[in-house]
Amino acid sequence: MKKNILAIVGSASQASSNLKLMEYINLQTAANFNLTIYNDLKTLPHFDADLSLQNTPDSILEFRELVKRADGVIICTPEYVFSIPSGLKNIIEWCVSTTVFSNKPLGIITASAQGSKGHEELQMILQTIEARFNNKTCLLIQGIKGKISPVGEITDEITKIELTEFIEAFKSLVGI
Repeated sequence: MKKNILAIVGSASQASSNLKLMEYINLQTAANFNLTIYNDLKTLPHFDADLSLQNTPDSILEFRELVKRADGVIICTPEYVFSIPSGLKNIIEWCVSTTVFSNKPLGIITASAQGSKGHEELQMILQTIEARFNNKTCLLIQGIKGKISPVGEITDEITKIELTEFIEAFKSLVGI
């Protein structure tokens, strides 16, 4: 039985390497996953603590429901100015007052020019909201633009191997 996986793209760019990576993973996992790629972070309202539990915007309720129903979540994001992108931080803040990420199997890919600070920060944030991940389901891909073609082909052999290992570890985490 296929697992329902939500793939969140942290980039604000419609033609991002992170989106291409999620499309690549979608092709590689089609036999095991029904992958839903969520690439609309920039359309969501700014976090408002007063609306987090009451009168919550519909788009936020819909996102939370996607996370809740998913058997696992993959976040694929660049690093912006040594941090995670504001849109990704925003949606995580909307989820803090809930338990949608609690014990949720999670894969984290940071694909950027450098990425190490954002990768570390995202792991710390997701650990705080009790998502379930491990070192094998966290992947840092530095210099991504030189490792993926404009049409989404992985051109670097080491990156292909690392992605295969990430996918296998994530499959194990979600129970495949």
